[in-house]
Amino acid sequence: MDCFTSFYEPEELRRHTCRPHPCSDCSGSFICPTHLKSKQTQKRRKVYPCGQCGKRFQTPSKLKTHQRTHTGEKPYHCSVCGKGFSQSNQLKTHQRTHTGQKPYHCSQCGKSFSWLHSLKTHQRTHTGEKPYHCSQCGKRFSLVGNLKRHQLTHTVEKPYRCSHCGKSFSQLHHLKTHQLIHTGQKPYHCSQCGKNFSHPKDLKSHQRTHTGEKPFHCSQCGKSFSQLSTLKKHQLTHTGEKPYPCSQCGKRFTRLYQLKAHQITHTEEKPYHCSQCGDSFTSSYFLKKHQLIHTGEKPFHCSQCGKNFSHSSTLKTHQITHTGEKPHRCSQCGKSFGHSSTLKTHQITHTGEKPHRCSQCGKSFSQSSTLKKHQRTHSGESCVVKAEDTSLFT
Repeated sequence: MDCFTSFYEPEELRRHTCRPHPCSDCSGSFICPTHLKSKQTQKRRKVYPCGQCGKRFQTPSKLKTHQRTHTGEKPYHCSVCGKGFSQSNQLKTHQRTHTGQKPYHCSQCGKSFSWLHSLKTHQRTHTGEKPYHCSQCGKRFSLVGNLKRHQLTHTVEKPYRCSHCGKSFSQLHHLKTHQLIHTGQKPYHCSQCGKNFSHPKDLKSHQRTHTGEKPFHCSQCGKSFSQLSTLKKHQLTHTGEKPYPCSQCGKRFTRLYQLKAHQITHTEEKPYHCSQCGDSFTSSYFLKKHQLIHTGEKPFHCSQCGKNFSHSSTLKTHQITHTGEKPHRCSQCGKSFGHSSTLKTHQITHTGEKPHRCSQCGKSFSQSSTLKKHQRTHSGESCVVKAEDTSLFT
């Protein structure tokens, strides 16, 4: 067998060809060491094919690991929860959910993660990278899961159906969350106060009431919020957007619950009843506020003077007495007020609007307090109207 090695002297060639190098595998002789090395390399490159799918592997151990994908075998078990895994590295990764170990650290902000893929996903918040691209509209996403959820908006497909009520969902996790309504199951437990939740994100949101964490920041004013939904609602105060219109009168609202509460004013329906006194209310919010009258509870505390209040809005109103702040400014005359309600009452002096109408005589008033005083004249109840209020009557 020729190896095409070159020599300067004939004696060197003779010595080269007279040195056989036997192959231990096939007992053949290779005159040139280069040929012997090539033969042994071929042995090391032996491949091991999978008998079921034909996929080839370099080592028997890799083939054995792969074959578990066909057999479903899971020989590695977690000693804490008993969960099985097909690979030992999967078990090690899973065990971090019990130990809380977070070996992967972000070099930019120092945040730690249990899994490498979580770190890589997090790093995109710093780089702004959005590698996942929607082929239909061109929108880009940082997570493949967000892309898949977005793509359903193009198809309107809802492949996941509830076996209890027949309701359909575009995403499996939405179906699973919905099914907890039927089971009443609340498997997520707060270790600090014992409260239970049906969804992990609800538990996470609740835990911020203990930690005081406010991870959602407004890019316009810097204000921070504990919930993303609260940030989105706040941002409407900067844009002035009112996305919820009333179909009956056209009035628009920044929040859905405000629209629903308003719509009841057209029907005069009061579906929320107090179990203690029987009073009825147009919304659950007003009912809850009313119920504090019976309990005497005052859960909102002023950190400056120690005074307690039944409602958060009353506390906020009170706090202005300490700061002297007047954040509500009239766009027409520049006058400032401590409360939005006072500003609205003031603005009526510019518009001449009289939105409060007496249902018995049709008379209109600019303020609800003046209407209430007027209504007593129909009931025969004594009414004292200040001289300055008489100018408000029609």
